[in-house]
Amino acid sequence: MEGTNPVNKKLAAALSGGAVLVLALSGCSSDDSSDKLNSWAKQVCDAVQPQAVKIEAANTAIQKQTSDNSTPADVQKTDSKAFQDMSDAYKAIGAAVDKAGAPDVDDGEKKQKDAVTELNTISSSYADLKKQVDGLDTKDQAKFADGLKGIATQLDKLSQSGNDALKKLEEGDVGKAMAKQESCKSASTSPSASKA
Repeated sequence: MEGTNPVNKKLAAALSGGAVLVLALSGCSSDDSSDKLNSWAKQVCDAVQPQAVKIEAANTAIQKQTSDNSTPADVQKTDSKAFQDMSDAYKAIGAAVDKAGAPDVDDGEKKQKDAVTELNTISSSYADLKKQVDGLDTKDQAKFADGLKGIATQLDKLSQSGNDALKKLEEGDVGKAMAKQESCKSASTSPSASKA
């Protein structure tokens, strides 16, 4: 039953890239943001924080499943739930950014719309991955491993596109305002977070 492990490790590695995405919402710090922008950042950070925790938990579940000799059926069950959780989390983050409105910066409306579109696309992509995992043949070890390999490749691309979308939203003063929010700071305490 050890055949799926290397592939599943690849899956876990790809996933941890996706987790960094939300946790990157901590940015760098500075105090020259406007009150308006600060209240926007607080609203978004407060909404992101529980979703970041959810994504981290889903990520951890998949990592854990790779550390022992899990059966394809166990891997399928864990991955399916994790992808569903991630899909829900990104959808919720997209809704939070949408609800917060445009940040009080140049091109704020475009940045906000682009981020919402991207977050919703990521949510749909995770929902698609869940369907793909659910459709894998757990009785055929080799086929299952091949299927997981394809999913891991898609995950790599997914985490990259998500990072790009949020980086654009967080450029300049938006990132500075978000960095001051306690909820964004606590969302970024994970060791997997990149130091932006």
